Amino acid sequence: MTKLTFKKPFTQQESIPEAGIERAIEVMRSGRLHRYNVVEGETAEAALLETEFAAYMGQQYCLACSSGGYALHIALKAAGIQAGDPVLTNAFTLAPVPGAINNAGGVPVLIEIDENYCADLQHLEQMMQESGARYFMISHMRGHIADMDAIAELCEKYNVILIEDCAHTMGAFWKGKKSGTFGKIACFSTQTYKHLNSGEGGFLTTDDADIMARAVMHSGSYMLFERHDAAPDVSVFTDIKLDTPNYSGRMDNLRAAILRAQLPQLDENCRRWNERYQALENKLSGNPAIQLSIRPEQETYVGSSLQFRVEDLKPYQIDSFIQNCSSRGVELKWFGGKQPHGFTSRYDSWRYLNNQQHLPQTLSILATTFDLRIPLTFEVEDMKLIGEIISDEVGAFLVVPLIHQPAG
Repeated sequence: MTKLTFKKPFTQQESIPEAGIERAIEVMRSGRLHRYNVVEGETAEAALLETEFAAYMGQQYCLACSSGGYALHIALKAAGIQAGDPVLTNAFTLAPVPGAINNAGGVPVLIEIDENYCADLQHLEQMMQESGARYFMISHMRGHIADMDAIAELCEKYNVILIEDCAHTMGAFWKGKKSGTFGKIACFSTQTYKHLNSGEGGFLTTDDADIMARAVMHSGSYMLFERHDAAPDVSVFTDIKLDTPNYSGRMDNLRAAILRAQLPQLDENCRRWNERYQALENKLSGNPAIQLSIRPEQETYVGSSLQFRVEDLKPYQIDSFIQNCSSRGVELKWFGGKQPHGFTSRYDSWRYLNNQQHLPQTLSILATTFDLRIPLTFEVEDMKLIGEIISDEVGAFLVVPLIHQPAG
């Protein structure tokens, strides 16, 4: 019997909206790609984008950056980190998060995750007590949102500044409140595989005037901060402009033009992602050997990727399972490997951290955690087929006994 296969690439994104393409061409024809290169009476695309994204988030201030990782770096610098300061972050994240902490001069203090891929609150409080950290850079990794009310309470109790990495939760909510509005600062990515696509790029948002003024200066505004509309009054910059180093990480007008056209479509795209996510989730949930995360009712997630575990898979079976899925067109990533592979890496592979923490709970969870992207170039029916293929390949390795009702 011929096995079903899937034919579409997992890395193909939707095209940029026509309005964005047209505006990008206008920017290129003008030659004014640098955000501060404007003619009299003109507002740069980057400044317009910042105003529009601040309004979308319901925040006072927004800075458009060259990348999400850069936004994380200057978030810490703008918040006042000093060399050697400990910074809490969850152990399940992508490499740019500890990289940003290292770049800012901080020392990552890793937090265990729970079976739903969120920061373990008990371990978080323990490490707040033991480390004395003043910063918690929470990574909403792969779109999983922890109990943000409880986290905000812990941060207030231990006087910890909360910085949200919302690279995977742009457009998501916790109890009706937007992800990125719980902490002092939020950072977002517009890298190709995120919810807005400019190839590379990012945002920093905050309601704190001093933090934003420092972030603007860090970004490389020179003395042109008055050209930022989603920034504090110029009086806030009086001393900050002379005391803050320039780390040059601005977004250009070309990428801003591409993003401005996408922003009005974001909420509808979040709905489309969830439609696809739920179709895949429904297929996988029919296989008792597959463990899916529990999405709490307080969370309004954006399902642009899905993670699952197959706890009964033996270590020697994992490569074959991934290869078998790949041979049928389904591209899975594995977060349990000892060696980094592409975008995936385990915390103990970041040896530059010189971190001696051992996190057995995280290692156990990641040992059989698989991940797949859900691009909007896939249809709902595609997700059902992908779910069938994954479930079928799980079944090829595991014989799950049927549960019979006792007679009588």
